[in-house]
Amino acid sequence: MKKALVIYTHIVGLAVIRALGRMEVPVYALNYSENEMGLYSKYVKGRVSVPDPRKNEEDFISRLVELSDEFKGSLLIPTDDYTVVVLSKNKELLQSHYVVAVEDWAIVQKLIEKQYTYELARSWGIPSPWTFVVQSVDEVKAVREQLTYPCLIKPCEGHTFFDHFKVKMFRIENEAELYARYSLIEPLGFKVMIQELVPGDDTQGVNYNSYFVDGAPIAEFTAKKVRLEPPFLGSPRVLVSKSIPEILENGRLLLQKLNYSGFSCMEFKKDQRNGVYKLMEVNCRNNLSGLLAVTCGINFPWILYRHLMYGEINRATTFKENVYWIDLDKDLLRFFISRKEEGYSLKEYLLPYCKKKVFAISSFNDPLPYVMRVTYLMKLLFRKVVARTKGAIAPGNT
Repeated sequence: MKKALVIYTHIVGLAVIRALGRMEVPVYALNYSENEMGLYSKYVKGRVSVPDPRKNEEDFISRLVELSDEFKGSLLIPTDDYTVVVLSKNKELLQSHYVVAVEDWAIVQKLIEKQYTYELARSWGIPSPWTFVVQSVDEVKAVREQLTYPCLIKPCEGHTFFDHFKVKMFRIENEAELYARYSLIEPLGFKVMIQELVPGDDTQGVNYNSYFVDGAPIAEFTAKKVRLEPPFLGSPRVLVSKSIPEILENGRLLLQKLNYSGFSCMEFKKDQRNGVYKLMEVNCRNNLSGLLAVTCGINFPWILYRHLMYGEINRATTFKENVYWIDLDKDLLRFFISRKEEGYSLKEYLLPYCKKKVFAISSFNDPLPYVMRVTYLMKLLFRKVVARTKGAIAPGNT
């Protein structure tokens, strides 16, 4: 079989590696960060270091072109937003060397830069939160009378914002907090959105995963969020597969209007005031909980691989329900530090562990990635302890 190159092998990349490796696809890991546990999966045939596209896009692309001497015609699969953007912008160049699993930049830009996603959704009648895009304190002042609290400050481009603040968004309780938070953002030049906080707990969030070919779905999967990290405003740490037919129409409509091809993960949240599912975002890459769909019978990476490499259309719309996906490290940590704050009983917390489940990283059949994950976390802890110790004994602190 033809080779697949997975770029950035953290949790998302590890899921892709396992999904393809189990189908005996020769998978190669292209890494640029020290926290990539997917490198150590038993399914990886080879490892290749590449420049960090966050720091040097030109060197990253040059390295990919150089590698084409060995991997000519292989499938390139990006698994984070940085590599999606870089590959999409350079798709024309890379296509002469590889099969590139990403849409054209004209489409990707509308999904990566979230303000365009909301504009399109509204124009096509897809419910979404009220949103104001601002890039200066004067623009914040211009919309202040139209805001209601609590609300959110969210980035137009999530991956760059997260790298700096280590959160996906800020919850804002009042006008004073709005200006205080924005004063931290404005000097950095981020374009952000002030957005409605859709009422509802973590379990009101849902995912619509799909694979489209020329604007038509050939595979679809839905799941419900159970717990987030951090709670209330973060990414999933526990999900469960569920049939959610209410989101299919609007999910399909957006991708059909874009004439989208490939995998995407669309997120909605149910507004508890009226029961309407509102569009939150669209990811044009494999998602964090990718192994959940695979475990439930829809192997999206395999569908993508067979379509792009061999022209096959493998349809899949039925899947097992009530299967859980658990990010074990994050969920266990929250159990000890904030279970009561989140409002879960012990029985509710343990329920996913008593049902059919798949873990984000740990696997008896492929154990080394989890071992390396724990090793990396221990290194981080050691560095923090050393840094605090040095700070405590520095001149002026003794």
